[in-house]
Amino acid sequence: MKYELAPDVDKLAWDIIGKVGLYHIKLNRVVFVRSRGSKAKRTLARIHGLPKIMQLALGTKAFYAIELISENFDKLDEREKIKTVIHELMHIPKCFGGGFRGHRNYVNRKTVEDAFKTYVAASMTKDCIFKN
Repeated sequence: MKYELAPDVDKLAWDIIGKVGLYHIKLNRVVFVRSRGSKAKRTLARIHGLPKIMQLALGTKAFYAIELISENFDKLDEREKIKTVIHELMHIPKCFGGGFRGHRNYVNRKTVEDAFKTYVAASMTKDCIFKN
């Protein structure tokens, strides 16, 4: 597997956080990385957190890496890329402690779709990204 930073997605994440209101996310402690060479067929992205034990051992605070599976993510249209980034950001809990919010109780199709609609509505007030 090869990894490279994804500054284009960092920029998108800043925009999403401001428009959707995910203000608990400290983007200076979140990095987006594209991976190449994954065998994952249906996975678009995945989030990795620094567990509490490693935070203690390293003397650091929580940190998250969001991996974008390039072979799958890069083929998506803009809407689906935004939804994917929203989905991964929503896994980060309000305490920003290194753990995750689950699919069953928080990160699901409905919550992601609602956040996406909020993002689109906020985007329409400034620069219209989406033409209907």
